[in-house]
Amino acid sequence: MAAVHESVLDAIGGTPLFRLARLGAGLPAPIYAKAEFLNIGGSVKDRAALSMVLAAERDGLLRPGGTIVEATSGNTGIGLAIVGRQRGYRVIAGVSDKSAPEKSDILRAYGAEVVLAPTAVPAEDPAHLFNVVQRLVEEIPGAWLANQYDNLANPDAHVRTTGPEIWEQTGGRVTHFVAGVGTGGTVTGTGGYLQQVSGGSVTVIGADPESSMYGGGDGSPWFVESIGHFLHPGTVEDRWPQAYRSEVVDAFERIPDRESLLTARRLAREEGILAGPSSGTAVAAALRVARRLGPDDLVVVLLPDSGRSYLSKVHSDDWMRQWGFLEAEAESEAANSLRSLLAGAGPLVAVDAGATVGEALEALRAVPDGVAPVVLARAARPYGVSATEVVGSVSRAVLAAALADGGAKPGDPLGGPSGESPGDSPGGPLGALLGPALPAVGVGQSPAEARAALGGAHEAVLVLVDGRAVAVLSRARLGGGA
Repeated sequence: MAAVHESVLDAIGGTPLFRLARLGAGLPAPIYAKAEFLNIGGSVKDRAALSMVLAAERDGLLRPGGTIVEATSGNTGIGLAIVGRQRGYRVIAGVSDKSAPEKSDILRAYGAEVVLAPTAVPAEDPAHLFNVVQRLVEEIPGAWLANQYDNLANPDAHVRTTGPEIWEQTGGRVTHFVAGVGTGGTVTGTGGYLQQVSGGSVTVIGADPESSMYGGGDGSPWFVESIGHFLHPGTVEDRWPQAYRSEVVDAFERIPDRESLLTARRLAREEGILAGPSSGTAVAAALRVARRLGPDDLVVVLLPDSGRSYLSKVHSDDWMRQWGFLEAEAESEAANSLRSLLAGAGPLVAVDAGATVGEALEALRAVPDGVAPVVLARAARPYGVSATEVVGSVSRAVLAAALADGGAKPGDPLGGPSGESPGDSPGGPLGALLGPALPAVGVGQSPAEARAALGGAHEAVLVLVDGRAVAVLSRARLGGGA
């Protein structure tokens, strides 16, 4: 008989386990998925939201008539909106401008106010999402910042609920727990409980985007939302969440974006589970782990949220093709894709936003078409240049002309006298040397689609494979006339 609840808040938690029988077919160890998208707000973050609000009330930090404020990629904000509105609070969600638009729509539907702000700027930048919400808390009487990254009521929710549920549901047979790491609350609380109750026999695996710093990456951007640790190259002080205890995680599986996104799509098509991209990361990691185990082992992987919040992204063929994650399947279609033009394009040359005019011109000497993307300065890019790091473009002809007529000197900073990047307001006359970011197209798209992206304002396109720039193709190389 179905449960009867007096409030939707009573329906948070108690999510089922599903065996991944198709994706896990033939593997030595069974894999069971903890379906956190079946929480009332559609994600695991409902648990943390309820825990944080109740703790704030108990501690006198949140009083009747107060306002809940939080910086979120979407899911925690949704949980706080449900809990907060049920308990009579105003809710303001500061949302990353990189988050799927569906999440902002859901927040508004639940009665939250949405403030969009960037996260792809230095942590010290006043425009950064965390600084925007902090100012809101200072300006609004009775406001309380949930601060999921440093709020210990976040992992405590999983010590009290998620961990015990998994232990009971598996009859204590779970040997490996796999989860993504965002704030760190889920993996710390759930993993820590399972390690404690099992006497240390449960192994905790962190599923991490390949370039995330948690697992040892360089902190450059990736395309899976809500997990990982990003580091902007301009950030002075890198702070890790207090909700995360690194000692709980025994090992990391670092998953490339393509593997994460395609696994999320397989979950829907093969298992009937419409989940988000971070679930794809976690399941990809669980599949790797299960291949190394035996029949006496049992893997539980946590699926954080629903794919309904990502219909315009991972579950959209158009979006996947635009960012270079899907290519043509038929041989005839592949022959008419941009991949067929890459051989003559040469290796990608990118110019750091912090370069001087002379350094940029020297780099451009090796570029056949004389146009290159300008990217955020980063000392090393072992994972390539993410499309999201591209902030402008620069032309060999424009730089040479500026040097010839005295408008620029070789030692001048490319971004102008004050050294701004093209993403800022260019300072002084050198701002004219920087062109707009080149239009980006996926490697599986056709030359005709690339020419359409050029429009009348650009002379070249940036070609992407798995969300990372691999080449620049000029209008002439794309063919088809002007």
